[in-house]
Amino acid sequence: MNDIVEPLVLDLLEWLARRPRTYRETMDGWRTSCPRLPIWEDAVDRGLVERTEKEGTVWAEVTPKGLALLRADGRVPSAQRASAAIN
Repeated sequence: MNDIVEPLVLDLLEWLARRPRTYRETMDGWRTSCPRLPIWEDAVDRGLVERTEKEGTVWAEVTPKGLALLRADGRVPSAQRASAAIN
């Protein structure tokens, strides 16, 4: 299962790192009807993404641990930080 899930988790992290996304937008874009592929939940459990609230809006953000995983996979420049646009 990990061979299937890992690329999807990386895809989620890369998608979130491109620009700020609300939690609602993330759930709409990444919902799955397959209980064996809970990508969001897996990423949360591993500390790679988190929900934050700013000015009454709930955001989905890549954590520093998630950004490090993206960098290790060659998917994001070291200076990129999705939440910088929100703060």
